[in-house]
Amino acid sequence: MNKLKKDDEVVVIAGKNKGLKSKVLKVLPSKSKVLVDKANTVKKHQKPSYSGAGGIIDMEKPIDISNVMVVCKYCKKPTRISIEEVKGKLVRKCKKCSEIIDK
Repeated sequence: MNKLKKDDEVVVIAGKNKGLKSKVLKVLPSKSKVLVDKANTVKKHQKPSYSGAGGIIDMEKPIDISNVMVVCKYCKKPTRISIEEVKGKLVRKCKKCSEIIDK
């Protein structure tokens, strides 16, 4: 089970966007990376095509999973996550307040 999921609220803990609190847009488990909203933005020069106009666009690039921490819904703090089995199901649990994140 992956510790991060789409739409989780995370805090960037390393890099040029350190301290940014945002949502996960996409998880790339094979590369151990996540796409976080408004984090690691770059400018891309795009040629015009039939589908749209060209120009300079801002886009997010993936950042490493180790550079983000999940924000617990209950204690509102960045925390590590443990995975435990509850009623035959694997659930994610906050290490600080011991509340189940997946409900």
